[in-house]
Amino acid sequence: MSSKRKRHHGKPLADRYPPSPPCDCEVCRSFCDRPGWWTVREAARALVAGYANRMMLEVSPERDFGVLSPAFQGCEGGFAIQELSDCGCNFLVGGLCELHGTGLQPLECRFCHHDRPGCGEACHADLEKDWNTLMGQQLVMKWGRLMYLEETVSRVLSGAVEPV
Repeated sequence: MSSKRKRHHGKPLADRYPPSPPCDCEVCRSFCDRPGWWTVREAARALVAGYANRMMLEVSPERDFGVLSPAFQGCEGGFAIQELSDCGCNFLVGGLCELHGTGLQPLECRFCHHDRPGCGEACHADLEKDWNTLMGQQLVMKWGRLMYLEETVSRVLSGAVEPV
């Protein structure tokens, strides 16, 4: 591995994906239609701040790990449901993000911008790797306990049942 790759790989995600400048254009506003992902540490802070019931669990296609994210409207405190994916983020109220400026806005939301076409894919892939860790899955199970879904979450992530 090259030294440049090692340096880049070791940087925290927040350093690799810095916040974008504020923008109210149609493209940037459209990013808010689909909730962005927190890092595992950011989601842990959001749990402490009392937002567990406004999160949802997105399950990987292989059903081997989960990601906590702001919920689609209608999925609060449960599993992400494809049929509700066009309902928008539950933190987007009146065209404004309730998390903006609180220190709890997801990294993916802070990073994506019309001036960064295609860069969101790399950010999303790195966030996926962050969640596909022991720390990420322990946080998912903690959220499951808080939502009284621990057994269901465990069964879904083991492949025993489909997300409901």
